[in-house]
Amino acid sequence: MSRRKENSTNSINRQVLQDFCGVVYTLDMIGGRWKMLILYKLGLRKKRFSELKKELPNISERMLTLQLKELEKDNLIIRTVYPETPVRVEYELTESAKVLSPIWHAMEKWADAHR
Repeated sequence: MSRRKENSTNSINRQVLQDFCGVVYTLDMIGGRWKMLILYKLGLRKKRFSELKKELPNISERMLTLQLKELEKDNLIIRTVYPETPVRVEYELTESAKVLSPIWHAMEKWADAHR
């Protein structure tokens, strides 16, 4: 994924909207094709990369890696590396992300009712 220049019109507008509206901020953090599904799957319990890969239909390893890095950077997930051979890495929700759980369950109910 390419990076936007911080002083580009797009980046400035994005920041203005995030500061203006909490919904826009939230959607920017969890938006995209995979982030909500990753958070939803991690809401059940800690998972390893391979477990997430199996549970997410058609996601590439590269895309899963990128999305996990973004979620970690945004402090929505915690990545724990265990010094074992082979190395074991687990992902889990932060307390901040756990607060979102009722929201995505409500979104799921709404989707079921409107499909």
